[in-house]
Amino acid sequence: MASRVCPWWHAYTFDNIIRRLFHDPAKIFGPYVRPGMTVMDFGCGMGFNAIGLARIVGDKGSVIAVDLQQQMLDVLQRRAERAGVADRIRTHRCEPESIGVDAVVDFVSAFWAVHEVPDIRRLLRQIHSCLRADGKLLVAEPRFHVTAKAFDETIETAADIGLKLYEHRRIRLSRAAVFVKQ
Repeated sequence: MASRVCPWWHAYTFDNIIRRLFHDPAKIFGPYVRPGMTVMDFGCGMGFNAIGLARIVGDKGSVIAVDLQQQMLDVLQRRAERAGVADRIRTHRCEPESIGVDAVVDFVSAFWAVHEVPDIRRLLRQIHSCLRADGKLLVAEPRFHVTAKAFDETIETAADIGLKLYEHRRIRLSRAAVFVKQ
């Protein structure tokens, strides 16, 4: 899996202040995430979405920020502390073949991360097992990196394991869909 994974330092090219101009976490996740929820940010990187999600879930909610690279999680932790939401975020370093989260969550974000995983079916099964009944998963993939055909295959795989397509989402620079656990 390591050859597919974006190096931690490369994340600075797209996980920066300019990104706020085209990816507003409140607008992207607001229709699905409410105060008090428990959410997972799979492939959280340096925390752009995890911090936004932590603001949405509020004091009574929590975010499980999952990444393969400890350097990403370390940067996320520092950013969360500066943003005043570190108490709502639990970082979790996953393994190449396993998310390793046993919590039940209301919502999962997999933003620009699924294409880096060699076994998408296994990943989606693991996410499925973490979602509560009627929980939602948002998958967004970069248009410049993931073809429409590849994204359609991800949608088909999700359907095969029991994630029903809830809606397609328009997110800048992305192909995106929301699924609901049946």
